[in-house]
Amino acid sequence: MSSPTKKRKLNSGTSKSSGLPSRGLEYFFSKQKQNKNSQKDSQEVQRTESPSLSQDEGHGMTDEELARKLQAEWNKETETTERASGSLTPSTVSNSRTTPGITETSQISRESPNLIPEITETEKKGKGTLSLQSVSASVDSISETIPFDDSPLTFDTAEYVSKLRDHWVKDGGDASYALLTRCFVLVNGTSSRIKIVDTLVNCLRVLIEADPESLLPAVWLATNSISPPYISLELGLGGSAISKALKNVCGLDSRSLKAIYDKYGDAGDVAFEAKKKQSFTLRKPRPLTIKGVYQSLVKVANSQGQGSAEVKQRIVDRLLQDARGGEESRYVVRTLCQHLRIGAVKTTMLIALSRAFLLSRPPNVDFPLKSVSDLKALKKEELAEVWSRAEEIVKACFARRPNYNDLIPTMLEIGVCDELSLRCDLALHIPLRPMLGSITRDLSEMLTKLQGRDFACEFKYDGQRAQVHCDEKGKVSIFSRHLEVMTDKYPDLVALVPKIRGEGVSSFIMEGEVVAVDQQTGELRNFQTLTNRARKDVEIGSITIEVCLFAFDLMYLNGQPLLDRPFRERRSLLRSLFIEIPHRFTWVKSLDATSQDSEVVLDFFKQATDTKCEGIMVKILDNLPDLPAPSQVADDLNETTGEVGESETLTLPKKSKAKKGKGKAKDTSNNGAGEEKKPSSRRKALLATYEPDKRLDSWLKVKKDYSSSFDTLDLVPIAAWHGQGRKAKWWSPILMAVRNDATGSLEAVCKCISGFTDTFYKANKKFYDDGSGEEPHGPDVPGKEGEEVEDNNAGKYKNVRGMKPSFIEYYGPEPDVWFEPQEVWEMAFADITLSPIYTASIGLISQERGLSMRFPRFLKKREDKGIEEASSSEFLAGLYRKQEAKAPTTPANQEVEDGEEEEL
Repeated sequence: MSSPTKKRKLNSGTSKSSGLPSRGLEYFFSKQKQNKNSQKDSQEVQRTESPSLSQDEGHGMTDEELARKLQAEWNKETETTERASGSLTPSTVSNSRTTPGITETSQISRESPNLIPEITETEKKGKGTLSLQSVSASVDSISETIPFDDSPLTFDTAEYVSKLRDHWVKDGGDASYALLTRCFVLVNGTSSRIKIVDTLVNCLRVLIEADPESLLPAVWLATNSISPPYISLELGLGGSAISKALKNVCGLDSRSLKAIYDKYGDAGDVAFEAKKKQSFTLRKPRPLTIKGVYQSLVKVANSQGQGSAEVKQRIVDRLLQDARGGEESRYVVRTLCQHLRIGAVKTTMLIALSRAFLLSRPPNVDFPLKSVSDLKALKKEELAEVWSRAEEIVKACFARRPNYNDLIPTMLEIGVCDELSLRCDLALHIPLRPMLGSITRDLSEMLTKLQGRDFACEFKYDGQRAQVHCDEKGKVSIFSRHLEVMTDKYPDLVALVPKIRGEGVSSFIMEGEVVAVDQQTGELRNFQTLTNRARKDVEIGSITIEVCLFAFDLMYLNGQPLLDRPFRERRSLLRSLFIEIPHRFTWVKSLDATSQDSEVVLDFFKQATDTKCEGIMVKILDNLPDLPAPSQVADDLNETTGEVGESETLTLPKKSKAKKGKGKAKDTSNNGAGEEKKPSSRRKALLATYEPDKRLDSWLKVKKDYSSSFDTLDLVPIAAWHGQGRKAKWWSPILMAVRNDATGSLEAVCKCISGFTDTFYKANKKFYDDGSGEEPHGPDVPGKEGEEVEDNNAGKYKNVRGMKPSFIEYYGPEPDVWFEPQEVWEMAFADITLSPIYTASIGLISQERGLSMRFPRFLKKREDKGIEEASSSEFLAGLYRKQEAKAPTTPANQEVEDGEEEEL
């Protein structure tokens, strides 16, 4: 670091060459001083214009000491002027970037990493003033020291609540964004699910007790969203807006920003580094608040029409300008990019909320809490049971009404209790999360699981799942399986609802499959045909692709939820109270059977596949008590094919250090959440009720692809290499990944070169376009998925990244290009093997090796699925266990080396 003497010599040299004397900060107020002190002699004026410190006087000072002395002299002079005139005239600072004094302070900041001289405008008795601020003054030191990662049973909120309230008062009283940033940093710094939940619980508790109004926006921000899926609020921000904001705020040019991105590969990390390079600002940053950040995002999403781009840019600029320190900048930008990646997925947040409200409540609210001393005295199993009861209530409420805007205000009022289930029950025009079916390898496995039970087999149509709501006034809403609104896409179905509603039906929620059909013959068409239908503002008169709704369930009727009724009863109400209209509205074709009717079921399955259906769905008809497992294998199958959505428990084995991985050892915390389940000699009862947001063996799907000699997985393409020979112009092989529900990351599982046609290769190269065939370069900052972004040095790129994203886990040979993850491809394979190269499911089967697939083959793109629905690492591990249970001595036990899967 250059010394103050060296810096002043540099400035002196500059002054000499220009013929001007060296000038200090006081120079800019010399005219004001001359007007106020006109009686002073010329010698005094000359002293004022000269530097406030001589070379000899400041020779031994550090940069910070020099800056503080300049500030003290300036303040003293201002006070003298105020006493003489009775008022202070604020100086104009709009052009201060080009003045010699400010040039000197910016030099100080570049030389001294411990001092950022911020030329800021503050309010002091209603007057503007300028001040210098150090790095330590710009960081929220109180929030930075809170140990959120302590166990909730030892974390004392009372120790911090009063301090935080006093700290927030000067900035309006709202909880600071620094508090949430502290939580994000701690969560991002661990892979332990127990630690992640503990950190979220403690942060939520502090907000509940200190600032309940900030709890709801904090939850939205932590879950990387600003609204539920059925309320369309999209930020609509591209990488260019964030790049421009970083340039404007941090004073970087395009080349510098690109160099940072090429080094780090993550937009948040780019913002962190760019903020560190920022030398000064003309305005004192107003500390960001949780409510303020959330409201800014809502304003961005609501900005539409002419001039909306400028409005969005100003909001983004202000957020980055007000962010204090690198960490706040990092998470603001990750939020804007919608890639927060802290591992706080939906289920984790619901678990944290349930525990937080058992231990804390808002001021002036009186609902019962659990005693911390009593909880400490419980055994691990007993404590886990207490947590579990609360978690199930909160999860069930959110599954029925998936909107934090409904859930959290109610919890702030009554906590976690049975009444919460009544207050957050089903509601018309608010979609519930659909029940899902487990996958079975073949019909024989399905019959084994359902041995002794009555079940219904239904055609599994190749269409789009739809949830239809209708109220007493006849208003109709249609939602997709992702809870997105499809009402405008299917106006013909909306017009159909009054015709199918039978006598006595006032309101209902129905579920079915929308399938493209030939209205004349009733012939079914494939899903690809349905995707060619327009998605918005569809006019009935312009519809060319006709559809039929095949109804299969009824969840709500005349104001009464039916979720707790057996499937046989729900199906009976559906078929007796609604009117069938051929080729437009009907029921799914079904067959009632038992495990003894194997030949009949096989024949029904063949009928389904012959009529262009994907296969069949098998559903339990009636509720029965627990049944003994027919075999230990069946018990294992039931365990491994349970819910495979987002992680429902915190029992995942922790990753350990692999040869090329970076897993961590198993967490040994004793708060009761990490204990693994013991094998049970009895399997759980298969319920015939409708269980929202759960994947259970009560519903099984048997698809034609699963009935053949291979299984399939839904994988995400994440990277590729340039092909060889005639494939040199295309991407081949392509690196595929599974999704890790627990961390939100994508884990590499295999490379694939099989199943692609030349037409596909060409289309894929066009979709993942790295420019002119040269080595790919990343954009300044990645934009939204699928957005075309422009690099300042290398033309246009599409759906590619310059470096490996931080949320992808792969440690093999470096690919030629990294894709922007956004597609799901269905892949077949021969078997699953342990691998020293790939990271998929590492820690679930082996602490040292992940899983890979031998001879993977591309089947088709799953355009009906987003990456959040790709196959999970848990599901992959479950398939491996089933494979080993069936054939423990097959070559699947062999390890697959890198490149072996390419031998096909």
